[in-house]
Amino acid sequence: MRWMAWTTPTAVLFSVIGAVIVAMLIWERLSPTVARRGFLRVPMTRGDRLFAGLLATAFIHMAWLGLTTRSPWWALAISAGAMAVIGRWG
Repeated sequence: MRWMAWTTPTAVLFSVIGAVIVAMLIWERLSPTVARRGFLRVPMTRGDRLFAGLLATAFIHMAWLGLTTRSPWWALAISAGAMAVIGRWG
């Protein structure tokens, strides 16, 4: 990962996201999903909910960094909760 001069946390984050996408691909091949409507009122598959959760996580972190000086670990906790809610009921 030195070709982009990433910091270790950034490299870990993108490696985890890549691993989750590969895991979702394998899960989809083994057990195809059916789109369903959750609280977001849009028919979504597992992959769609993963994408929406990743977007929400990015926006939560950007808002946190832009609006507060507190530790970003709180943003991580809020993002993990949002990702879980979107993944389960989105």
